[in-house]
Amino acid sequence: MRRDGILNPALVEVLARLGHTDTLVIADAGLPIPPEVQRIDLALIPGGPGFMETLRAVLAELPVERMTIASEMEARSRRLYDEVIEVCAGARIPVDSVMHEQFKLSTRKATAVVRTGEVTPYANVILHAGVSF
Repeated sequence: MRRDGILNPALVEVLARLGHTDTLVIADAGLPIPPEVQRIDLALIPGGPGFMETLRAVLAELPVERMTIASEMEARSRRLYDEVIEVCAGARIPVDSVMHEQFKLSTRKATAVVRTGEVTPYANVILHAGVSF
């Protein structure tokens, strides 16, 4: 057992496997997950674990060179959008946005999708793995 950080063994394994430019999706409870993509299901109850809690935990362990969000997040979930932008600014992670339909298509190329219990609309990001050197 690990002393700290992420404890979920499937998520730890995926994080260790990610290479430069591979993608990892952190998703709300409702995002459709393509059947061919590994699902790491953390959802326990509506709202738990939360999207931001999960995002912060992953960012603490994964070098990320950029993030992609659905452009609809800004208008439909403004508080969440502001929080994501603030976290990215602090970590110097550029943020790209695409329409939600394009976002869903892009999840097909992900190494894995981490499903949270989040029920806020558009609480989804694609993390593009960077390098630590």
